[in-house]
Amino acid sequence: MVETRRIVLQGTTVEVLRDGDVLRAPDGRTVRADEAIHLPPCVPTKIICAHLNFMNRVVELKTISPDTPSYFQKPTSALNSHKGQVVRPQGCKYLNYEGEVGIVVGRTCRNVRMADAEHYIEGYTIANDFGLHDFRETDRGSMVRVKGADTLGPLGPGLVRGWHPEGKVLRTRVNGKVMQEASLDDLIWSMAYLLADLSRTHTFFPGDVILTGTPANSRPVQPGDVVTVAVDGLGELENHIVEGASGISNECGSPPVDSVVVRGVALGEGLKE
Repeated sequence: MVETRRIVLQGTTVEVLRDGDVLRAPDGRTVRADEAIHLPPCVPTKIICAHLNFMNRVVELKTISPDTPSYFQKPTSALNSHKGQVVRPQGCKYLNYEGEVGIVVGRTCRNVRMADAEHYIEGYTIANDFGLHDFRETDRGSMVRVKGADTLGPLGPGLVRGWHPEGKVLRTRVNGKVMQEASLDDLIWSMAYLLADLSRTHTFFPGDVILTGTPANSRPVQPGDVVTVAVDGLGELENHIVEGASGISNECGSPPVDSVVVRGVALGEGLKE
């Protein structure tokens, strides 16, 4: 397996090769991985996310798995990185982690067959698909504010080529305590299926990302918490939760809401739309 990362090295964005605990730039410069300033490991034109792709999450939310997957889109303005701060605006209570694996596309493609999907995948990364569920009811299923707010899309720390999901385990920890744990063998729809399905209608470009879904036990976190998502062979993505300097403006639009619908998803009590 080969892992590359994108970092800021002496003021410049550089793609580096991971060599154990050291990151090596093409010009020979090195920096320790734990001291580097990380950026997202790819530069996507789009980030498309699968709903409900672990059966234990379907069961937890007391809903029924559809025959085919559904999706939502996370804007690139939500991108964040390894060790980046995730902002919970003042007045919001339900900022949930969602540990996931991200597929990174390597070649421009459309109408990809499932059997050929691996030829269009550059590699894989870790994602934390944070959601601000205070807007779950007012978004009415669109997920625009729930999943698209600034800082809610951490990816990293690297892009790993030659990795395969079979038999690998995903674990999400909050302040060191395991909160999510699942085998990637338990995905309802495979990585190949997701790319083939979406490419029927979307052209994918190098760097585009597909998030593959989170297991059960997504829960709210608080300012001061440290959330890490670890995946066998992909490393560990760490993020720090901070409180925003201000709340959501009340000049227009719906305010953050605490309701049965919001709590149903945020606290794992059931999916109520």
